[in-house]
Amino acid sequence: MTADERLAQLPPKLQSVVQMLGSAPKVIKTEMLLEFAKKMPLLPEGMQGKLEQVHECTTPFFVHAEIENAKVHLFFDAPKEAPTVRAFAGLLAEGLEGESPEAVLGVPEDFYTLARLEEIITPLRLRGLQAVLTRIKRQVREAR
Repeated sequence: MTADERLAQLPPKLQSVVQMLGSAPKVIKTEMLLEFAKKMPLLPEGMQGKLEQVHECTTPFFVHAEIENAKVHLFFDAPKEAPTVRAFAGLLAEGLEGESPEAVLGVPEDFYTLARLEEIITPLRLRGLQAVLTRIKRQVREAR
């Protein structure tokens, strides 16, 4: 499957984020990820007990996905001093929040390769991002 075909599998908002990151030079890509870290949504009151820890992440990282009115809603929690995992949360929130369950479930596990994140992020951290997506997809399947 070509990169264009893989890109077409992504929901439009995530596709836009991936294309933007994928075409950016390495030095700019780092700055862009820091902007995504700032975009990580605040955790609403009463959500703590619903979050699931993603143990594959080297930093404590928690996620919860739920479906309301046929749209997926994502919730994240990560320490303020952890910009990489907060960037993952911001990126996933920007690309997947409000999408249909089918669109979220259709995202390839290695979608980040289309954004060429391996240029600036270690394999261990990328496995963490993949684990976050895996948790989101499992939670979406269970919520359907």
